[in-house]
Amino acid sequence: MISMQEVMETNNMISGETLDVRTITMGISLLDCADSDLDRLNEKIYNKILNRAGKLVQTGEEISREFGIPIVNKRVSVTPIALVGAAACHTPEDFVTIAKTLDRAAKAIGINFIGGYSALVNKGMTPAEELLIRSIPQALATTDFVCSSVNVGSTKTGINMDAVRLMGQIVKQTAELTKDNDSLGCAKLVIFCNAPDDNPFMAGAFHGVTEADDIINVGVSGPGVMKAVLGTPEMRDCGFEELCETIKKTAFKITRVGQLVAQEASKRLGVPFGIIDLSLAPTPAIGDSVSDILEEIGLESTGAPGTTAALAMLNDQVKKGGIMACSYVGGLSGAFIPVSEDQGMINAVSRGALTLEKLEAMTCVCSVGLDMIAVPGDTSAATISGVIADEAAIGMVNQKTTAVRLIPVIGKKVGEQAEFGGLLGYAPIIPVNPFSCEQFIGRKGRIPAPIHSFKN
Repeated sequence: MISMQEVMETNNMISGETLDVRTITMGISLLDCADSDLDRLNEKIYNKILNRAGKLVQTGEEISREFGIPIVNKRVSVTPIALVGAAACHTPEDFVTIAKTLDRAAKAIGINFIGGYSALVNKGMTPAEELLIRSIPQALATTDFVCSSVNVGSTKTGINMDAVRLMGQIVKQTAELTKDNDSLGCAKLVIFCNAPDDNPFMAGAFHGVTEADDIINVGVSGPGVMKAVLGTPEMRDCGFEELCETIKKTAFKITRVGQLVAQEASKRLGVPFGIIDLSLAPTPAIGDSVSDILEEIGLESTGAPGTTAALAMLNDQVKKGGIMACSYVGGLSGAFIPVSEDQGMINAVSRGALTLEKLEAMTCVCSVGLDMIAVPGDTSAATISGVIADEAAIGMVNQKTTAVRLIPVIGKKVGEQAEFGGLLGYAPIIPVNPFSCEQFIGRKGRIPAPIHSFKN
């Protein structure tokens, strides 16, 4: 039973501490839409998305009103389009027509993002997968709501360095084609290692081929709640045991809200409940910051010595508390550290406390990786590929999901600022290491899987 005190605590979290359900994401399989005729394929895709997700936004708004819980985003993820379009698409431009169909469907049902313009190439690329990847710059430049992701490695297969090299070029091309909007297209493109099949968060969401025909996944968020709890006078000087217990209990309460929303959405839409993603996902709003939590724990600034240890502890306790509150946990689950979407991270970068190298170290223990980081527009494709390779190596060796969402802002340099707007926020341009990795990135083939991957 839920006590009156717990109801009041939840109300306070919502009204004063920016607790929200960050997203309800409906995953939809498009495998049965496959067709060798491109026009028929696009028609089938559009019709299925409207048929399955037509009431998603309405249902989310009804639940939000009835339960008093803010549900910020309603989204859709689909089967990786490289698989769906393989028979019909013979040029990058063919794939772009599917991106436009996805965008049209997203606008018709009123969601704010649709994910799954994706390819899974961790061991090799089919011709269709390479065509989709080469279409990404044009697809993101000519659509508003489409998000793209590419998985380039895994613990089981190693890292596909041919794909890593290609993705550095694709990021640069995407930046160039969207340079009039501070290279915004790159904010909708993420490169993964060990990508999960059930992630509700954009830009990396896609509907994995192991999933049901359709599914409801929910991402909860509560950095403001966590900050408020850890900022009380009694928590200032407590020991680690009490600190960890408090984080776990708070994560439990936050996750219960997500579980309630997920079950209700599943019931009303007649779609199976998939997972709750336990991630603490920040926003540009003041007080809704993962960085602020780390500073409440005792850091003068995020980026100071001890930052990685504090983040590791926070992540672990969030997962321990959340798992007890939810039937199914999945997705990315942990703490996001996107620079542009977290005012505290922006402040830490601006004061010189947080560098690209420290962010990379933090990704060893966080939920994803180098996320929403603006770099100078003249950063080379090889350097971007090197950063992708570094992150993929961290994920591969540590058996965790890592990702890169790097934005080379064309025409801007260190000391300037990129404006993305809305949930994507803004970001100061961070310097990158000037030394070249071009010869390393130019090698063909893949980096083999680590020895601990052989567990069969």
